[in-house]
Amino acid sequence: MQVILLERVAKLGQMGEVVKVKDGYARNFLLPQGKALRASDANIKSFESRKAQLQAQNLETRKEADSVAAKLDGQAFVVIRSASDAGALYGSVTTRDVADAAAAAGYEIDRKQIVLTRPIKELGLHGVEVVLHPEVSAAITLNVARSSEEAELQASGKSIQDLAAEEQAAADFEIAELFDDIGGATQDEGAEE
Repeated sequence: MQVILLERVAKLGQMGEVVKVKDGYARNFLLPQGKALRASDANIKSFESRKAQLQAQNLETRKEADSVAAKLDGQAFVVIRSASDAGALYGSVTTRDVADAAAAAGYEIDRKQIVLTRPIKELGLHGVEVVLHPEVSAAITLNVARSSEEAELQASGKSIQDLAAEEQAAADFEIAELFDDIGGATQDEGAEE
């Protein structure tokens, strides 16, 4: 199906371009969302008459998105989740969780604007892209931790797995020292007899 784009659509084209797309994509997404019109002669004439208005509206929304992106870019948000000792989450962090964390920090982000390149299923710092406008995006950091203290440690650059390994090594060292002390005491008792 031939459609004329009313706004820039990623991986498809710019505003005003006539592109050929699959019928289902046009009927189920582009047309209902108001991102495109069927490319008939009447619609092309209608678009040409509205083109200046649409470009002005696009420019205005882009300026708003730029100002929000300037504030949002580089921000870090904390999401508290339960996880195993190995750092695997019981479930995953979704776009709704990211939007809720941003809202708690005072930023209004729709969950449809958040792009997760892969599911977040482990503790740690994760980069997330927020698309505020088809031409404007911001990068945020998501700090997924079991507690706020753990989130502060992760933010300082330490990973939970490294801390767990250090604690295990310290515990193993204490146990080894204890057995060395017990072994030394046994040898002393044997020498006295």
